[in-house]
Amino acid sequence: MLSTVDAVPGHNIVLSIDQTLQMKAEQLLADQAGAAVAVNPSNGQILAMASSPSFDQNAFISGMSHDAWKVLISDPLHPLENKAIQAEYPPASTYKIIAAAAGLEEGVIDKNTSVFCPGFLKFGNRTYRCWKKWGHGEVALLKALSESCDVYFYKLGQELGVDRLAWYASAFGLGEPTGVDLDHEAGGLIPTAQWKKNRTGVSWQKGETLSVVIGQGFNLVTPLQMAMVAATVGNGGTRYRPKIVKTIRTADGKTVYESVPEVKGKLPISDETLRLVREGLFKAVNDRRGTAWASRLEGLAMHGKTGTAQVVGRRDDDAEGEREGEPIKDHAWFVAYAPGENPKIAVAVIVEHGEHGSSAAAPVAAEIIRFYLCGGKPKGDLPLAVARTIPTEGY
Repeated sequence: MLSTVDAVPGHNIVLSIDQTLQMKAEQLLADQAGAAVAVNPSNGQILAMASSPSFDQNAFISGMSHDAWKVLISDPLHPLENKAIQAEYPPASTYKIIAAAAGLEEGVIDKNTSVFCPGFLKFGNRTYRCWKKWGHGEVALLKALSESCDVYFYKLGQELGVDRLAWYASAFGLGEPTGVDLDHEAGGLIPTAQWKKNRTGVSWQKGETLSVVIGQGFNLVTPLQMAMVAATVGNGGTRYRPKIVKTIRTADGKTVYESVPEVKGKLPISDETLRLVREGLFKAVNDRRGTAWASRLEGLAMHGKTGTAQVVGRRDDDAEGEREGEPIKDHAWFVAYAPGENPKIAVAVIVEHGEHGSSAAAPVAAEIIRFYLCGGKPKGDLPLAVARTIPTEGY
């Protein structure tokens, strides 16, 4: 016997997403492949999560032809993938944040430990190059972070070894899903000597640590993971579980769920270690020789780290018009937080095949930060609440 059942209104879900910031992030990534994630460092709430290229979701409602579906799923830029939580990339030089913290905490280096960079390091039968082919000269910690000297970190990696690096990377939340309230999140990969032995049957080679310490080799991370690394450094060392659902309410307005900050851990590093790392990130943006100097925000103490991730391979006939025989361009990274004290936003941006973090990813992240802290006001109109305070000695 057939009967009629009255409809029951569903619950309303309120997200932590800032709509205007989300639209801005999508606009900034519109003509390139990649992702941008912005989070609140004080509680882990996600403010924006953009993945590019996107696709028209209405097509799944109105109907899609077989040919249109085939084009969508065969697109080499993977528009159906939420790159913010599902795409895994080498972290490149953004990983130097973790390497520096590990070196300081393990006593391998201090602020004044100096290394000479001629532009390369010979190890075994290989020559490991610095990104600056003519070298950085004498380099101590702050210069190594702000100018991203590879040779400094090669030598640091030799002293630390892969397993100590991996322990600190795990403490920063890498190598496992963040636990965000979204499905199908990737966990990335932080290699250890035992992992390689189990995976390949071959022992770890010391030269591989030189690749790992600068964020290459087997390392893999997601943009959300790196946004949380920036947030954790910015907020003083508290690692939160990122959340995108803020509240759930019934149709008549009763709150049945309200998100509260969930602490996943504290960085196992001293206040002094954290202070030095933060100082290096400040200089990376605000010192004239810093790799992100061109993206500094006048009147705002943005801290950040650039990265350029080498790409192993890519189709020659992809949507970007790459032709056979042309070089494969590197991925561009930038992670940042602002303001320097009590930061309100942390951001990670990756531009696939953007080539340089300083020129492709940093401007996107800087504009996201500026737009959020200015409340969408025109460029150059920073509120007094986020005006820069000049760092004290050593900050």
